[in-house]
Amino acid sequence: MHYLPLFLLPCLLLMISSCAPHYKGPVSDHFNGKKFFNPGMPERTSAGLLKWILHRDKGPWPEQPDAFVGARPATRIEGDSLVLTFVNHSTFLIQTNGLNILTDPVWSKRVGPTSLLGIKRKRPPGLRFEELPPIDVVLLSHNHYDHLDLPTIKKLVKAHNPLFVTPLGVSYLPKSVDGRTTRELDWNDTLRINDKLWLTCTQAQHFSNRGLGDNDETLWCGYLLHTSFGTTYFCGDSGYGPHFKHIAEQAKHNDPGFPGTGPIKLALLPIGSYRPEWFMAPIHVSPAGAVQAFVDLNPIQAVGIHFGTFQQGDDGLFEPADDLRKALKEKNIPEEKFLVPKEGHPMVFK
Repeated sequence: MHYLPLFLLPCLLLMISSCAPHYKGPVSDHFNGKKFFNPGMPERTSAGLLKWILHRDKGPWPEQPDAFVGARPATRIEGDSLVLTFVNHSTFLIQTNGLNILTDPVWSKRVGPTSLLGIKRKRPPGLRFEELPPIDVVLLSHNHYDHLDLPTIKKLVKAHNPLFVTPLGVSYLPKSVDGRTTRELDWNDTLRINDKLWLTCTQAQHFSNRGLGDNDETLWCGYLLHTSFGTTYFCGDSGYGPHFKHIAEQAKHNDPGFPGTGPIKLALLPIGSYRPEWFMAPIHVSPAGAVQAFVDLNPIQAVGIHFGTFQQGDDGLFEPADDLRKALKEKNIPEEKFLVPKEGHPMVFK
């Protein structure tokens, strides 16, 4: 008989206790009454995960002691321009029309159930938390620790008391630290934040869990942001699929009463954590997949996200950017149409 080592027991109990509460709602084309799923995609198996863990081939992640940290951003950006600042991973500060919006904020040194069990940050955040401008809205794409970091959420509540937007089943996390939340959103739902911002919750191809027993019990998503700048798309986490073409159509045909409706002007698309592709492709687009998504979405401009901070896949630190350049060249797309952002450097879009 095999017994669990005593030193692992607290870790196991913690992972079980971290599970999300079971979401209850009507059956749909991506919810069977108990779990969410990706339409048309086979369920991933634990055998594939074990195979990857046993045969990992990590690319190099050299130390980055001189990574840039930006200066204090402007308090507000008025008018129709949009200023985008890459903080890290999938965390961006979006400033437009007097609004300050954060996506999937993470400032912790590790992400996971505890500071000891989490994945270590490899590069510092591009902005210091203490120098953030007043944050109005926080968009959360799903409940994975590298996208929903509860210590950061708690600090945001205390410092800024922003409004948190979540997909189905996820609002309990910001609520657990006294965060203000909107109604939870399903794919294709729209939400009016105020006269300056409307949101559309968009389909993504991914999964969810916080512990050992809550796989796919909360939803994952992306967002279309409708502002006076125009339509901005934040993908969150996603594998490549036909949903990108659907999202392009959503942007074109949304209610004309929204501000900033019409084709996507700016798309924030993931480019990292894609190797090995035989395992990662269903849930994380490769740079080549991101370029195809760019073609499907047809935005004026794309910016890469989900790279360079946490070593989750086997791709090395510089592989996402290198492979993105190769994929753009193969499609005859100029590199300046799909930028790899630098932490802390504000980018201005008109």
